[in-house]
Amino acid sequence: MHFYHTPTSCSQATHILLREARLDFRPHKVDIFTRTLEDGSEYTQVNPNGYVPALVLDDGMLLTENVAIIDWIASQSPVLVPEGRLGRTRHLQVLAYLSTEVHKPFIPLFFLEDEAEQARLREIVAQRFCWIASKIEGDFLFGGRFTGADAFLYVMLRWAAMVGLETSSSFEAFVEAVERRGSVKAVLAAEGLQPLCADASPLPAT
Repeated sequence: MHFYHTPTSCSQATHILLREARLDFRPHKVDIFTRTLEDGSEYTQVNPNGYVPALVLDDGMLLTENVAIIDWIASQSPVLVPEGRLGRTRHLQVLAYLSTEVHKPFIPLFFLEDEAEQARLREIVAQRFCWIASKIEGDFLFGGRFTGADAFLYVMLRWAAMVGLETSSSFEAFVEAVERRGSVKAVLAAEGLQPLCADASPLPAT
């Protein structure tokens, strides 16, 4: 299986889930601005849409869209889906919210120069983070079980730190719990990133 990703992008959530599920995969870094791979080849030959993440399964099938890929990975390792009634549906509900209501409006914050529009979007995203914070149950979004939604939320919180967006203090314990996981340490090391929590330390790069 081949995994196409860009460090610090939303594909980091998929990267974490692949490690959590202990799936065998070959990673390929993508320059999403030039749409090229590390060997200089055109990424659009793999994914015509040109964005990440993308998975090419062993039978050659291409999977795109973060929510769909995370859902597929979770189906390979059911411990990554919430327990209880409608576990998968509740998981998809949060994934869809993160994708459409947090991720999408967040992207312009990295590029917009208009201060008024920046302020408007920052307020919107901050309010949506507040709603997500209210859903945390214990260590993670669905209690003690780490899910794909937790991986996605963690990446969005890293984005918040990148643009200096203040978020609820209730996320501090969440980030600490996420960064204690071996999968997250391994991904941060592989992508050349430092943890958000001062007490966490990445594994050596592999």
